[in-house]
Amino acid sequence: MFDKLENVLMPLAVKLGQNKILIAVRDGFLITTPLVIVGSIFLLFANFPIPGWSEFWAGMFGTGWESWVTRVSGSVFNTVGFFSCLGTAYAYGREKKTDPIQAAAVAVIAFLILTPNKLIVEGVADPVSGLSFDHLGTNGIFVGLLVALISVEIYAYTTKRGWTIKMPDGVPPAVTKSFAALIPSALVMLLFFVINILFGMTPFGTVHDFIFNVLQMPLKGAGNTLTAQIVYSLACTIFWFFGINGPAVANSVFAPILRILTMENLDAFQAGKDLPNIFTDPFSNFFTNFGGGGSTLSLVIIMVLFCKSKRIKELGKLSLVPGIFGINEPIIFGLPVVLNPIIIIPFIAVPMVNLLLSTLVTNLGIIPYTTGVSLPWTTPIGFSGYLSTGSLVASVWQLILLAIGCLIYYPFIMALDKQYLKDEREAEQAKSEELELSFDDISIDHLL
Repeated sequence: MFDKLENVLMPLAVKLGQNKILIAVRDGFLITTPLVIVGSIFLLFANFPIPGWSEFWAGMFGTGWESWVTRVSGSVFNTVGFFSCLGTAYAYGREKKTDPIQAAAVAVIAFLILTPNKLIVEGVADPVSGLSFDHLGTNGIFVGLLVALISVEIYAYTTKRGWTIKMPDGVPPAVTKSFAALIPSALVMLLFFVINILFGMTPFGTVHDFIFNVLQMPLKGAGNTLTAQIVYSLACTIFWFFGINGPAVANSVFAPILRILTMENLDAFQAGKDLPNIFTDPFSNFFTNFGGGGSTLSLVIIMVLFCKSKRIKELGKLSLVPGIFGINEPIIFGLPVVLNPIIIIPFIAVPMVNLLLSTLVTNLGIIPYTTGVSLPWTTPIGFSGYLSTGSLVASVWQLILLAIGCLIYYPFIMALDKQYLKDEREAEQAKSEELELSFDDISIDHLL
């Protein structure tokens, strides 16, 4: 099975890996990787799921201390779309053999042209000038990628066609590059200026709203059914494949439904009545995904225990602790999962298997319904199962699902590991060859 999977997927992965657009998207995300890893640590500290944790630190730093810590993580996650646009534009400019810095700069300006800059503030009559983090963060990644690719394509095309202002010899190179970028930059900015005006004439209002309304349309009408949960799971994972925060999109439709179902269970639990609903927020958080979207905690465990590639193994070690507490942005953007045709298969399959099996064992009465008690989404596996249901059997079931996820992820990550290991060996060999000294062409005459 492993050989067959490798023979089918690896040629496809190699072919996709040579595509300039995909290379640019991949490398563009890498600019956010160290930021996301550090931000995840701060986020984990602010939401550490131990009773009395917040009160303990509040006794030292005062009430609201979490806002100091989440200022760091928020600064990362709320601007990841902006920096993805910047990084992708730079990488694509490099692939297109044009000035990458200037190409990235004009792409960022194009992105900001499309981003709404008027905010409605409660209690204030007139709109306030400003940019919403809703558009600069993960919700803006897809728009950022499109803008980066289109703007750099136009910039590179006009530059190669010679539609530039040429300065005479003797002018400093920095000044020459600046004037050479004038016309290509103007064309890019003019195009997105027109696009922004055209979308302003539509019911959508902005490009951001257009994209999210189009993506959310298939989710309309979903309700409290297994089918709805399947749609929700697919939406969350498939959107992540394109760099979009799937839950952020899907939750605008599903969150109100799940919140009502959760409160119904909580009311019944407090009244000592039978719990009515399987599908609640705790069920979705703690019995379908472990370690974040795609149930990547299983993936991280395999990366740490079995992978030999230094890139994968080190990323796994860095992601293990955040993954235990449900934070998997380092995996999403560092492995990456985004636009990865190999990992996306188990990334979709594992949460789906968890959902179907958990629904089955709940219907069979093996694990009880979730009580509706609100728990932080960072609550680790094992603890979350017990606290959300009051049953140790639920905790054991979580561990069984984690093991099943490891089995599903194993052949896929090992195929990727083999390719990464080959790349690392070739890089090491090339480096060693550069350092080798040859004495074949040295004679005694050279020494005299």
